[in-house]
Amino acid sequence: MKRRAQPWLGTLVEIGIAGDFSESALLALFETGFGAIRQIHELMSFHAAGSDVARFNRAAAGGTLEIDAHTYHVLDAALRLQVASNGLFDVRVASRLAAWDYLPAESPIPPWQPQQIAYRLLPASRVQKLRDDWLDLGGIAKGYAVDHALRALRQCGVRQCGVRQACVNAGGDLRVIGPEPMPVWLRDPQQPQHMARQLHLQNQALATSATYFSARQRDGQALSALVHGVSGAAIVSPASYSVLAPSCLWADALTKVVAASGDAQHPCLAQFRAEAFII
Repeated sequence: MKRRAQPWLGTLVEIGIAGDFSESALLALFETGFGAIRQIHELMSFHAAGSDVARFNRAAAGGTLEIDAHTYHVLDAALRLQVASNGLFDVRVASRLAAWDYLPAESPIPPWQPQQIAYRLLPASRVQKLRDDWLDLGGIAKGYAVDHALRALRQCGVRQCGVRQACVNAGGDLRVIGPEPMPVWLRDPQQPQHMARQLHLQNQALATSATYFSARQRDGQALSALVHGVSGAAIVSPASYSVLAPSCLWADALTKVVAASGDAQHPCLAQFRAEAFII
Protein backbone atom coordinates (compact mmCIF):
# COMPACT_ATOMS: atom_id res chain seq x y z
CA MET A 1 0.00 0.00 0.00
CA LYS A 2 1.35 3.44 -0.97
CA ARG A 3 0.86 6.15 1.66
CA ARG A 4 0.96 9.93 1.73
CA ALA A 5 0.25 12.36 4.59
CA GLN A 6 -0.69 16.03 4.83
CA PRO A 7 -1.68 18.33 7.74
CA TRP A 8 -5.41 19.05 7.70
CA LEU A 9 -8.27 19.20 10.20
CA GLY A 10 -5.90 20.08 13.02
CA THR A 11 -4.08 16.78 12.69
CA LEU A 12 -2.04 14.71 10.26
CA VAL A 13 -4.17 12.97 7.64
CA GLU A 14 -2.77 9.85 5.99
CA ILE A 15 -4.17 8.24 2.86
CA GLY A 16 -3.15 4.73 1.84
CA ILE A 17 -3.98 3.24 -1.58
CA ALA A 18 -3.27 -0.29 -2.76
CA GLY A 19 -3.36 -1.40 -6.37
CA ASP A 20 -1.42 -1.60 -9.59
CA PHE A 21 -1.55 2.07 -10.56
CA SER A 22 0.90 4.04 -12.63
CA GLU A 23 2.73 6.84 -10.84
CA SER A 24 0.62 9.46 -12.60
CA ALA A 25 -2.63 7.67 -11.75
CA LEU A 26 -1.55 7.24 -8.13
CA LEU A 27 -0.64 10.92 -7.89
CA ALA A 28 -4.07 11.86 -9.24
CA LEU A 29 -5.74 9.63 -6.65
CA PHE A 30 -3.81 11.18 -3.78
CA GLU A 31 -4.61 14.67 -5.06
CA THR A 32 -8.29 13.71 -5.23
CA GLY A 33 -8.32 12.29 -1.70
CA PHE A 34 -6.52 15.23 -0.12
CA GLY A 35 -8.62 17.64 -2.15
CA ALA A 36 -11.73 16.17 -0.53
CA ILE A 37 -10.15 16.51 2.91
CA ARG A 38 -9.19 20.12 2.20
CA GLN A 39 -12.74 20.91 1.10
CA ILE A 40 -14.20 19.79 4.43
CA HIS A 41 -11.45 21.57 6.36
CA GLU A 42 -12.20 24.85 4.59
CA LEU A 43 -15.94 24.49 5.16
CA MET A 44 -15.96 23.36 8.80
CA SER A 45 -12.80 24.64 10.48
CA PHE A 46 -13.37 26.75 13.59
CA HIS A 47 -10.18 28.65 12.76
CA ALA A 48 -10.76 29.49 9.06
CA ALA A 49 -12.42 32.91 8.91
CA GLY A 50 -14.37 32.07 5.75
CA SER A 51 -15.68 28.67 6.84
CA ASP A 52 -19.36 27.98 7.34
CA VAL A 53 -18.67 27.37 11.03
CA ALA A 54 -16.87 30.71 11.49
CA ARG A 55 -19.64 32.53 9.63
CA PHE A 56 -22.25 30.89 11.88
CA ASN A 57 -20.30 31.79 15.02
CA ARG A 58 -20.08 35.46 13.95
CA ALA A 59 -23.77 35.68 13.04
CA ALA A 60 -26.32 37.26 15.35
CA ALA A 61 -28.94 35.11 17.05
CA GLY A 62 -31.99 34.84 14.81
CA GLY A 63 -30.00 35.28 11.61
CA THR A 64 -30.14 32.89 8.67
CA LEU A 65 -27.13 31.74 6.62
CA GLU A 66 -26.75 29.79 3.41
CA ILE A 67 -24.23 26.99 3.92
CA ASP A 68 -22.64 24.29 1.80
CA ALA A 69 -24.48 20.99 1.38
CA HIS A 70 -21.64 19.16 3.17
CA THR A 71 -21.93 21.42 6.22
CA TYR A 72 -25.70 21.04 6.15
CA HIS A 73 -25.33 17.24 6.19
CA VAL A 74 -22.94 17.32 9.16
CA LEU A 75 -25.14 19.75 11.11
CA ASP A 76 -28.12 17.49 10.45
CA ALA A 77 -26.21 14.45 11.74
CA ALA A 78 -25.01 16.41 14.80
CA LEU A 79 -28.55 17.47 15.64
CA ARG A 80 -29.81 13.89 15.25
CA LEU A 81 -27.18 12.62 17.65
CA GLN A 82 -27.71 15.45 20.13
CA VAL A 83 -31.39 14.45 20.34
CA ALA A 84 -30.70 10.69 20.35
CA SER A 85 -28.10 11.00 23.12
CA ASN A 86 -30.19 13.35 25.26
CA GLY A 87 -27.54 16.03 24.87
CA LEU A 88 -24.41 14.00 25.61
CA PHE A 89 -23.20 14.93 22.13
CA ASP A 90 -23.33 18.69 21.55
CA VAL A 91 -21.43 20.74 18.97
CA ARG A 92 -21.92 23.89 21.09
CA VAL A 93 -18.76 22.94 22.99
CA ALA A 94 -16.71 25.71 21.34
CA SER A 95 -17.53 28.19 24.11
CA ARG A 96 -16.20 25.76 26.73
CA LEU A 97 -13.04 25.02 24.74
CA ALA A 98 -12.43 28.72 24.16
CA ALA A 99 -12.87 29.45 27.87
CA TRP A 100 -10.22 26.80 28.60
CA ASP A 101 -7.85 28.15 25.88
CA TYR A 102 -8.18 25.13 23.61
CA LEU A 103 -9.71 27.41 20.95
CA PRO A 104 -8.97 31.09 20.23
CA ALA A 105 -11.52 33.74 21.18
CA GLU A 106 -11.44 37.13 19.42
CA SER A 107 -14.75 38.30 20.89
CA PRO A 108 -16.63 37.72 24.17
CA ILE A 109 -17.26 34.01 24.73
CA PRO A 110 -20.97 33.09 24.84
CA PRO A 111 -22.08 31.71 28.20
CA TRP A 112 -22.56 27.96 28.40
CA GLN A 113 -26.15 26.83 28.91
CA PRO A 114 -26.86 23.10 29.00
CA GLN A 115 -29.47 21.23 26.98
CA GLN A 116 -30.04 23.85 24.32
CA ILE A 117 -30.46 23.65 20.54
CA ALA A 118 -28.30 26.19 18.73
CA TYR A 119 -29.73 26.09 15.22
CA ARG A 120 -32.62 25.11 12.96
CA LEU A 121 -32.00 23.65 9.52
CA LEU A 122 -34.11 25.18 6.75
CA PRO A 123 -34.70 24.13 3.14
CA ALA A 124 -32.23 25.04 0.40
CA SER A 125 -29.11 24.49 2.54
CA ARG A 126 -29.89 27.27 4.98
CA VAL A 127 -29.46 27.34 8.75
CA GLN A 128 -31.01 29.68 11.30
CA LYS A 129 -28.98 30.56 14.39
CA LEU A 130 -31.32 30.30 17.35
CA ARG A 131 -29.01 31.36 20.19
CA ASP A 132 -25.79 33.19 20.90
CA ASP A 133 -23.71 30.02 20.74
CA TRP A 134 -20.46 28.98 19.07
CA LEU A 135 -20.17 25.69 17.23
CA ASP A 136 -17.13 23.47 16.91
CA LEU A 137 -17.57 20.52 14.54
CA GLY A 138 -14.23 18.97 15.44
CA GLY A 139 -16.00 16.06 17.11
CA ILE A 140 -17.77 14.94 13.94
CA ALA A 141 -16.28 16.70 10.89
CA LYS A 142 -13.04 14.69 10.89
CA GLY A 143 -15.06 11.51 10.51
CA TYR A 144 -17.14 13.03 7.74
CA ALA A 145 -13.97 14.18 5.95
CA VAL A 146 -12.64 10.60 6.03
CA ASP A 147 -15.87 9.31 4.49
CA HIS A 148 -15.86 12.09 1.89
CA ALA A 149 -12.27 11.34 0.86
CA LEU A 150 -13.04 7.66 0.36
CA ARG A 151 -16.12 8.50 -1.72
CA ALA A 152 -13.93 10.73 -3.88
CA LEU A 153 -11.34 7.98 -4.27
CA ARG A 154 -13.98 5.48 -5.31
CA GLN A 155 -15.42 7.87 -7.89
CA CYS A 156 -11.98 8.75 -9.21
CA GLY A 157 -11.02 5.09 -9.07
CA VAL A 158 -13.85 4.10 -11.37
CA ARG A 159 -12.27 6.27 -14.04
CA GLN A 160 -8.81 4.91 -13.15
CA CYS A 161 -9.85 1.21 -13.34
CA GLY A 162 -11.01 1.04 -9.73
CA VAL A 163 -9.70 1.58 -6.20
CA ARG A 164 -10.23 -1.72 -4.44
CA GLN A 165 -8.26 -1.16 -1.25
CA ALA A 166 -7.72 2.13 0.58
CA CYS A 167 -7.55 3.68 4.02
CA VAL A 168 -7.92 7.25 5.26
CA ASN A 169 -6.70 8.06 8.77
CA ALA A 170 -7.32 11.52 10.27
CA GLY A 171 -5.47 11.49 13.56
CA GLY A 172 -6.91 8.16 14.68
CA ASP A 173 -10.33 8.54 13.04
CA LEU A 174 -10.06 6.12 10.15
CA ARG A 175 -11.93 3.98 7.68
CA VAL A 176 -10.82 1.07 5.54
CA ILE A 177 -12.35 -0.13 2.27
CA GLY A 178 -11.43 -3.21 0.31
CA PRO A 179 -11.34 -7.00 0.48
CA GLU A 180 -8.24 -7.29 2.67
CA PRO A 181 -8.46 -6.78 6.46
CA MET A 182 -6.12 -4.07 7.72
CA PRO A 183 -4.42 -4.27 11.13
CA VAL A 184 -4.90 -1.25 13.38
CA TRP A 185 -3.32 -0.70 16.79
CA LEU A 186 -4.91 1.22 19.67
CA ARG A 187 -2.83 3.12 22.20
CA ASP A 188 -2.67 2.26 25.87
CA PRO A 189 -4.25 5.37 27.46
CA GLN A 190 -2.05 4.98 30.53
CA GLN A 191 1.10 4.81 28.37
CA PRO A 192 0.15 6.29 24.98
CA GLN A 193 3.60 5.58 23.55
CA HIS A 194 2.68 1.88 23.84
CA MET A 195 -0.03 -0.08 22.04
CA ALA A 196 -2.72 -1.95 23.97
CA ARG A 197 -4.91 -3.70 21.41
CA GLN A 198 -4.87 -4.75 17.77
CA LEU A 199 -7.94 -4.86 15.53
CA HIS A 200 -8.40 -5.92 11.92
CA LEU A 201 -10.73 -3.65 9.96
CA GLN A 202 -12.46 -4.57 6.73
CA ASN A 203 -14.91 -2.11 5.13
CA GLN A 204 -15.36 -0.48 8.50
CA ALA A 205 -14.58 2.73 10.39
CA LEU A 206 -12.90 3.17 13.75
CA ALA A 207 -12.56 6.29 15.89
CA THR A 208 -11.02 6.81 19.30
CA SER A 209 -11.33 9.69 21.76
CA ALA A 210 -9.08 10.08 24.78
CA THR A 211 -7.50 12.79 26.91
CA TYR A 212 -3.87 11.62 26.97
CA PHE A 213 -2.70 14.37 24.59
CA SER A 214 -5.02 17.21 25.69
CA ALA A 215 -5.19 16.84 29.49
CA ARG A 216 -3.85 19.80 31.46
CA GLN A 217 -4.20 21.59 34.78
CA ARG A 218 -5.35 25.20 34.93
CA ASP A 219 -5.78 27.06 38.21
CA GLY A 220 -6.00 23.74 39.99
CA GLN A 221 -8.71 22.44 37.64
CA ALA A 222 -8.24 19.32 35.53
CA LEU A 223 -9.19 20.01 31.91
CA SER A 224 -9.19 18.29 28.54
CA ALA A 225 -10.48 18.88 25.02
CA LEU A 226 -13.34 16.44 25.62
CA VAL A 227 -16.51 18.12 26.91
CA HIS A 228 -19.53 16.49 28.53
CA GLY A 229 -22.43 17.74 26.44
CA VAL A 230 -24.92 17.98 29.31
CA SER A 231 -22.85 19.32 32.20
CA GLY A 232 -20.31 21.28 30.15
CA ALA A 233 -17.55 19.85 32.33
CA ALA A 234 -14.25 18.55 30.99
CA ILE A 235 -14.01 14.78 30.70
CA VAL A 236 -10.84 13.87 32.57
CA SER A 237 -11.03 10.08 32.78
CA PRO A 238 -7.72 8.44 31.79
CA ALA A 239 -9.56 5.87 29.67
CA SER A 240 -9.85 5.77 25.88
CA TYR A 241 -13.14 5.32 24.06
CA SER A 242 -13.30 3.60 20.68
CA VAL A 243 -16.23 3.03 18.34
CA LEU A 244 -16.56 0.78 15.30
CA ALA A 245 -19.22 1.80 12.77
CA PRO A 246 -20.04 1.53 9.05
CA SER A 247 -19.12 5.22 8.53
CA CYS A 248 -16.43 7.34 10.15
CA LEU A 249 -18.85 10.21 10.76
CA TRP A 250 -20.83 8.11 13.23
CA ALA A 251 -17.75 6.41 14.68
CA ASP A 252 -16.17 9.82 15.37
CA ALA A 253 -19.27 11.40 16.90
CA LEU A 254 -20.27 8.39 18.99
CA THR A 255 -16.93 8.30 20.81
CA LYS A 256 -18.07 11.49 22.58
CA VAL A 257 -21.31 9.81 23.69
CA VAL A 258 -19.37 6.85 25.08
CA ALA A 259 -16.82 9.14 26.76
CA ALA A 260 -19.52 11.27 28.39
CA SER A 261 -21.64 8.33 29.51
CA GLY A 262 -18.86 5.86 30.29
CA ASP A 263 -21.19 3.27 28.77
CA ALA A 264 -19.85 0.99 26.04
CA GLN A 265 -23.40 -0.33 25.56
CA HIS A 266 -25.11 3.04 25.20
CA PRO A 267 -28.42 2.75 23.26
CA CYS A 268 -27.19 5.22 20.62
CA LEU A 269 -24.68 2.65 19.41
CA ALA A 270 -27.27 0.16 18.20
CA GLN A 271 -29.28 2.96 16.60
CA PHE A 272 -26.31 3.78 14.36
CA ARG A 273 -25.15 0.16 13.89
CA ALA A 274 -22.03 0.76 15.97
CA GLU A 275 -20.18 -0.98 18.78
CA ALA A 276 -17.81 0.43 21.37
CA PHE A 277 -15.16 -0.55 23.86
CA ILE A 278 -13.31 1.27 26.59
CA ILE A 279 -9.64 0.78 27.46
